[in-house]
Amino acid sequence: MKRLTIWVACMLTLAGCTLAPGTAEPEDSELIVVGFSQVGAESEWRVANTESMRAALCEANGYELIYDDARQEQENQIRAIRSFIQQDVDYIVLSPITESGWSSILQEAKSADIPVILVDRCIEVADESLYTAYIGSDFSKEGEMAVQWLDAQLERQGRTKEPLNIVHIQGTLGSSAQIGRSGALENAVRSHANWRLIAQEDGDFTRAKAYEVMTDIVKKDAQIDVVYCENDGEALGAIDALEQAGYKCNVWDGVIVVAFDATNLGLNYCLDGRISLNVECNPLQGPYVADIISALEQGAPIEKVQHIDETLFDCFTITQQIIDARAY
Repeated sequence: MKRLTIWVACMLTLAGCTLAPGTAEPEDSELIVVGFSQVGAESEWRVANTESMRAALCEANGYELIYDDARQEQENQIRAIRSFIQQDVDYIVLSPITESGWSSILQEAKSADIPVILVDRCIEVADESLYTAYIGSDFSKEGEMAVQWLDAQLERQGRTKEPLNIVHIQGTLGSSAQIGRSGALENAVRSHANWRLIAQEDGDFTRAKAYEVMTDIVKKDAQIDVVYCENDGEALGAIDALEQAGYKCNVWDGVIVVAFDATNLGLNYCLDGRISLNVECNPLQGPYVADIISALEQGAPIEKVQHIDETLFDCFTITQQIIDARAY
């Protein structure tokens, strides 16, 4: 693999200059070159994730980071990875838009002897040697935490027998986050005879798209008990549409809104009671990537799958002090 070498020197024979007395001879300084293909900048979470990578993989820490924003298009990510291979980077970091469609391009990276580290979302490939490690959330576990909280909350309210109308705003279809969080809700609906999924729409992890689909949904069905949104942006868009249509969003006598990510803005909505539950998805993954690269550089063993510890916040326990203490 190739290193970017920064050679800071005074060309004595060409420039005719000499080193000042007491000045040390310049030395080579090697940077580890990392190509990072990011999904986009569709949410606060994604921006925090990008900034975490930039902070951890900076020149001061011994890296040169080549960043590419895929703007939500897999073909842009494939193009970026091929460019990274042509530039002979040392490592590729990929936050994949979807789980499928990666085998060919990752085989190219493997043939070029460039390790690929997946962050945030995982992929489905027949040959798992095509990527070196995955760092991110256990999205199925996140979804299970959400439906368990909802089940317990309904029991506290004495609503375990009454019909429950649920609107499901999904994330980008085919992404790991969508598959895990959707799967948990769908399993819960199947196991609860009184839970009814009255709408299931793609919100593409954006506030604007969620507002659009939620606006259409409220025109068709007046009775909505729960809205399950697969990130904070979708929850905010859904709340905008619900409140515009005259609905109240709260756990006590309105629509129960469930969200994921636990960004600062999402938690402030939780503090207001408009989001009832917010399940954490930690975007600060840059240091984990740096640790893996450091281990690989030293030839040390690594865990192929590293799930980040996460928690949940609800409208009963969230405080301003908790929000102020968080980094995103």
